[in-house]
Amino acid sequence: MMNLIGKMLDNRYEILEKIGVGGMATVYKAKCHVLNRYVAIKILKDEFTTDSDFIRRFNTEAQAAASLTHPNIVSIYDVGNEGNLYYIVMELIQGKTLKEIINEDGKLSWKWSVNIAIQIASALEVAHKNNIIHRDIKPHNIIITEDGIAKVTDFGIAKAVSNSTITAFGTTIGSVHYFSPEHARGGYTDAKSDLYSLGVVMYEMVTGRVPFDADTPVSVALKQVQEEPVDPITYTKDLPISVNRIILKAMQKDPNLRYQNATEMLKDLRMALKRPNEDFVVLALRDDDSPTQKIPTIYELDMERNNDRNAPKVGEDDEKKKGKLAKIKEFYEKHKFLKFLTILAILAIIFVIVGLITVGIINGSRTEQAYLPEEVTNMDAENPLTGDEAKALLEGAGFTNVQIKNEASDTVEVGYVIKIEPDKANYLYNVDQEIIITVSTGPEIGKLPTQMVGKQQSDVEKQLKDLGFDNLNITQETSETVEEGIVLSVDPAEGEEVAKSTTINIVVSSGSQYKTVTVKSVIGSSEADAKTVLSAISPNLVVEVTYDEDDSKSDGVVLSQTVDGKALSSGETVDVKENVTVRLVVNKLPVKSTITFKINVASYCSDEENEESNTVDSENGSSSNTTEIAIYDEDMSRPSDTRSVDKSNTNFEYPITGTGTKKIKIVVGSNLAYPETTVDFSKGDQTITISK
Repeated sequence: MMNLIGKMLDNRYEILEKIGVGGMATVYKAKCHVLNRYVAIKILKDEFTTDSDFIRRFNTEAQAAASLTHPNIVSIYDVGNEGNLYYIVMELIQGKTLKEIINEDGKLSWKWSVNIAIQIASALEVAHKNNIIHRDIKPHNIIITEDGIAKVTDFGIAKAVSNSTITAFGTTIGSVHYFSPEHARGGYTDAKSDLYSLGVVMYEMVTGRVPFDADTPVSVALKQVQEEPVDPITYTKDLPISVNRIILKAMQKDPNLRYQNATEMLKDLRMALKRPNEDFVVLALRDDDSPTQKIPTIYELDMERNNDRNAPKVGEDDEKKKGKLAKIKEFYEKHKFLKFLTILAILAIIFVIVGLITVGIINGSRTEQAYLPEEVTNMDAENPLTGDEAKALLEGAGFTNVQIKNEASDTVEVGYVIKIEPDKANYLYNVDQEIIITVSTGPEIGKLPTQMVGKQQSDVEKQLKDLGFDNLNITQETSETVEEGIVLSVDPAEGEEVAKSTTINIVVSSGSQYKTVTVKSVIGSSEADAKTVLSAISPNLVVEVTYDEDDSKSDGVVLSQTVDGKALSSGETVDVKENVTVRLVVNKLPVKSTITFKINVASYCSDEENEESNTVDSENGSSSNTTEIAIYDEDMSRPSDTRSVDKSNTNFEYPITGTGTKKIKIVVGSNLAYPETTVDFSKGDQTITISK
């Protein structure tokens, strides 16, 4: 088969991936672009598309399976063909096949096995009542969903049955390990063949093995026909006797000795869950195929031959009778008291007979009565009945006026009984009394309105209740953008189809969580006072402070104020929500300090320097005892200040006042006394001593 991944069938189904391969068809996961959902598509293999017989069987499969609606049967949505591609669109099930589970876990617990068997039998019951035989019941065709629900799939060889056989002469379709004997022989197969296969599936579930196995399919088929299975209890010692016998009854070679329909098997399966260790299963056994005949004994033959010899002679009986009457008459003449008692006894007997006849006449004119079947009165969630099952039980008990009505239910599965009226146990009812069986049609579905968000709460509530949605869960949530009473969100989503019993969660705006407050101008106040005023207005106000420098204003006062983006002037007020941001710009003047340089001038003017200086001065006609101090401030190319200082001064002070940082260099005479250094005025007043 060509690669179909990505192909669009009928402009509707996009094939996404291959998920399985069967004997006749390949199964793909696809997306339906019309209903926007994922589906499974079964496409007939290429080798069969030219075979008209297989095409006919494939189409029959679709028509038969599509007519079935049951929670344990995979639903069929569509059928069609495009060119040589013949396909069926069906429900996509998330889960594992029963065969995969058995392979992974080995034998299953008997309770789970019986539970799965009940679900399969329920599916077969519906199919058989619609004259559809599956003919390929095996663990591979049973999917167990993630919720533990069994789904019968692949009615690949199912066919609507009438009075003719399904199996063409010499043709067998299916899996030989699960064949019924008549199927293996190529003979007539009916509903009881499916029940045989279900028995084999149960056998494999509780033992972890198939009852018959061999090297070749032919050998397996021969065993199906000729050999009796080993009791499953042999392999599983804790298997209840009832489950063991249910499996053996389902697997009887003679179809007439099996369960005659799925309803019978369902009854025993459900009983096994309640009374597992009781031997209630009626299991008929036949040693041969000879019909039962009545054979007369030798004694009986002799009696027939001697009838004539033993017949009385003519007049003999009359004489005997007369002799007996004479003796009786003579007895009563001697015992007259006994004669009186005998007459009384005869009269009493006549009275009793007349009374019984009278009661019989009265009862004959009274309407027949019956008890409700125990299965009906004991019905509950653990022992459910379908509508058809309940009706069959009631009619089997003699009730002639059984009616079925449908009703939506959120708790009872589709097709199962919600209630029966009347329903008293151990109470006699007239058989013609009307018995009403109420059957579930599943949850009542409704479509949510497509526009609820943004509307008033009261309008949305009325809209939902008018549509039948009464379970409303209203919660409130604050919103800074949506006014009070407006719907913010809805779950499930708008426009979704849901059961009318679903709780609709509606979130409604309660408005802003913040109240409105009046904020006034704090321009000109100190930073601390401004924060105190704003906090008193509301602790929820967000105050942000930045700093600027304005020599014309006092240090630490508020220069400007912005509320929620609006600039306020001095004395102005504004009404806002209490959670807004208030931005203040505060004046921050730089800190000034004085650094005093104490210079030991004498340490830079040695005796040689003094003598040299005196000599130079003498030549110029003058002498000097001073030296020059040069102060460099920022600009190192020329001094910002110079001072003439006595060379003998050991504690000359030179103060410099400033802010921030500055570069300072001091030269005494020709000596670099304080090399270029950055000093920090923000550290406050300080003294730096300079000495050579």
